[in-house]
Amino acid sequence: MQASKFKRAALGVSLASTLAVPFVSFAETEEGRAHGDFKTGIKHVMLISIDGFHQIDLANCIKGGYCPNMEALTKHGLEYTAALTAAPSDSFPGLIALTTGASTRSAGVFYDVSFDRALQAPIAGTPFQGGPAYTPAACSAGAAPTGTIVEYDEYADANNTVLESGGLNPDFLPRDPATCNPVYPHSFLRVNTIFEVVKAAGGYTAWTDKHPAYEILNGPSGHGVDDFYGPEINSNPVDEFQATKTDACTLTGMPIDLAPGSGSQYTESFQNIRCYDSVHVRAVLNQIQGLTHDGKPAKVPTVFGTNFQAVSVGQKLFQKSLGLTGGYVDAQGTPSASLKDEIVFVDTQIGKFITALVAHRLDRSTLVVIGAKHGQSSVDPNNLVRIPRDQGSAPSKLLASAGFDVANADEDDLSLIWLSKPAQTADATKYLDTQQANFGRGVVYSGEALKQIFNDPAKDSRAPDIFVESTPGVVYTGGSKKVSEHGGFAHYDRAAALIVSNPGLKPAVINQQVDHAQVAPTILRALGISPATLLAVRQEGTQVLPGLFREH
Repeated sequence: MQASKFKRAALGVSLASTLAVPFVSFAETEEGRAHGDFKTGIKHVMLISIDGFHQIDLANCIKGGYCPNMEALTKHGLEYTAALTAAPSDSFPGLIALTTGASTRSAGVFYDVSFDRALQAPIAGTPFQGGPAYTPAACSAGAAPTGTIVEYDEYADANNTVLESGGLNPDFLPRDPATCNPVYPHSFLRVNTIFEVVKAAGGYTAWTDKHPAYEILNGPSGHGVDDFYGPEINSNPVDEFQATKTDACTLTGMPIDLAPGSGSQYTESFQNIRCYDSVHVRAVLNQIQGLTHDGKPAKVPTVFGTNFQAVSVGQKLFQKSLGLTGGYVDAQGTPSASLKDEIVFVDTQIGKFITALVAHRLDRSTLVVIGAKHGQSSVDPNNLVRIPRDQGSAPSKLLASAGFDVANADEDDLSLIWLSKPAQTADATKYLDTQQANFGRGVVYSGEALKQIFNDPAKDSRAPDIFVESTPGVVYTGGSKKVSEHGGFAHYDRAAALIVSNPGLKPAVINQQVDHAQVAPTILRALGISPATLLAVRQEGTQVLPGLFREH
């Protein structure tokens, strides 16, 4: 505890020191002129995550000529061919790595839905727990039990059926037993973000993402992002289209796909996901013009960006109503027609960003970073094995049916399992080893083996008790719509594209293995801010990306 308090105190001194100096770009500093490769001052960074976008996708689309805008970025930028996303390769840890430099060890975030043994359940309970497990009176009396599922996805929204969901409902958030207050995502994060650091240095920040819960990027201060926008991706595009005309397709002037039917989500249609992504595009284009995401007067953000979901949906979806299948056609990563269309769409939108930067004379002062929160596995369609989670064949379901007390499990193409009774861990691990044929086989980690990957669950209230690294190609799914998935540690779960581009950079291909967590300190370094202002950099020694600064 004392070491932790010291680190927090050191961070406060560092941020205070940063506030005392004017905000200048790295290239304008003496150090930048001596060592930097940038030909012009970097005053802005635009970070774009194309969720699911592999390095093989980038290589294939450049070779095939259907992503000319991303190809243009590589012609005056660095392409990292061996970049790995966070592990687990889910959206939350993936984006947190990009913006904090942290792994799960220091960030304490495993998935958007996870478990914490030290928190109390929301007033309204959770969809998985059913019914309330907490009351304010019970908390005040110290009678409410600790240990709860932590949901920072659409289930935390005030109204997850509509695009503008009204933000988070505090009654759906876990509670801190010490204060009885709801724990917002930003308070759950254990490390600070680039947005907090840049804002403390006098910069202006913005971010657009797929759930209101992505306010986690505000960081522990709660104030890192000046202009945050989180339209709900899992809202209903069909009913809202008929009722209020505020769906993403109407807002962006694109045709809506009615085929999925009432009650569907944007992620259930190759067309509707483009509508949704276009809402993000509109927000970023406004910000490039010096406006807020919704068009009010502001200024061009120092750090800003968004993510695209179209490629991820293009990799995963089987849209039975239209007979369309996403994913890949071979092990070489040749995209299906549906996936190729999504890649072309995203590249076109990136082209709009670049055109806008040029039009507003921001292209030379803006560092553009293209990465991904996660990849998708498997690329080879012949390698896909669906394990029916809803029929009881996923690891956690097998454990529950055998009488083990499973508190929570995250299962996509991995399995993270939290047990209500951690003393059962050894026996549960042995049981899973006898059930390998039922869940598609994999490596089952617990005890000392698990501590080589994550923190010790006996000391970290959030670390899982068991981790199953599934065989590549295995997907735990309750239906047939998935042709790939993410979350795990397999090569294509993590082998994502990474481009860092600016007109002042010479083109280069970096084959050295790097981690997406290195993006965060690199962004700060390019802006003239010490990467050491990030707590994760100090805790984990996260380095800047190679090839951008002369000393590397």
